[in-house]
Amino acid sequence: MANLIRALLVDDDSSWQQILREILEDLGMLVESATSYNEALKKMTESYRLALVDLCLVESDHHNQDGIRVADAIRARYPDCIVIMLTGHATVELAVNVLTEHGVSNCLRKEVFQRSEFKRLITHSLETAPGKNNGSPSAEQPGATQAGEDGSKDAQGGKLKDVLIVEDDSGWRGILHELLLEAGYRVRVATSFGEALGCFKRSKYALAIVDLALSSSGSDQGGRGALDGPEITEMSGFRLLSSIQAMGVPIIVLSGLSDPDSIETAYAETKIFAYLEKQSFDRRTFLQTVAESQRSAPVTGSDLDVLTDREREVLDLVARGKTNKEIADKLVITTNTVKRHLKAIFAKLDIHTRSAAAAKVANSERS
Repeated sequence: MANLIRALLVDDDSSWQQILREILEDLGMLVESATSYNEALKKMTESYRLALVDLCLVESDHHNQDGIRVADAIRARYPDCIVIMLTGHATVELAVNVLTEHGVSNCLRKEVFQRSEFKRLITHSLETAPGKNNGSPSAEQPGATQAGEDGSKDAQGGKLKDVLIVEDDSGWRGILHELLLEAGYRVRVATSFGEALGCFKRSKYALAIVDLALSSSGSDQGGRGALDGPEITEMSGFRLLSSIQAMGVPIIVLSGLSDPDSIETAYAETKIFAYLEKQSFDRRTFLQTVAESQRSAPVTGSDLDVLTDREREVLDLVARGKTNKEIADKLVITTNTVKRHLKAIFAKLDIHTRSAAAAKVANSERS
């Protein structure tokens, strides 16, 4: 314990706390964390060699700059401590100010965060800072597998599996991209519904990782993954899940939508493999879920296996000659929802009429 580098992590975003803590602990550090200025002051009972501080420590107030107050307090108590500031709301003027006036060694933007570059920065900062100790970590981890961008082969010489990340927040894209690269996958990214569909038409993927709240334009929404912008909607994400499922690709949802309705809908309407919440993101859990998705046997059997449970219920009622209104009454849904399910069913089964749908059911029962 005595040789461990002590680090202070100050960030009010639980997702970022988890991500940064895991990186620092992987580098062999002992990490203390705080979510506010006052909490950070209480943690300053022992010296630290490194401090990572978020500029804004009040999520509801993007003008908050308590991180600067934390940086000043750290520098006053521990002059040799390396202070690195992270923010999703930086301007050039602000970055210059914290670097020149407040003794911060680096100011990083969350929206372009990259794990490997961050680890190299931490290592370099500790190795070159005055008063460095011999406990400085190495950026290269024992046994780590590095995958090239082209990534034609994995560590065992096998062909790399392609994974598509569908995420309109550049910060999360960078984090997921690097985690998957390090795990030995070949990664492609898409930022919108249309771009993702285009990727699937051009290539085959072993896995899709999808955020449900996609902006209509696919433009970045900031480092915190804000979900309250007027162009953000989960509808395009749910539509994308149905389209991906029809192609037989396993899906992991990683979303800031954590309400039970969204989660239940994702599982009920589409056969996703897993639903992970950004608010409680854990790197090890994420990578374990990815690995499990690839170990699971692909769905085989009837053509109807591509349908969700709800779509299969609708199809069975169609095969029994029920009208849209009768189906809606039976399943306690609206007729518009029935029409939406029928559209998805016809697309997945490559049919165009209700009689063809009934024939599909009959053939499935005979086989």
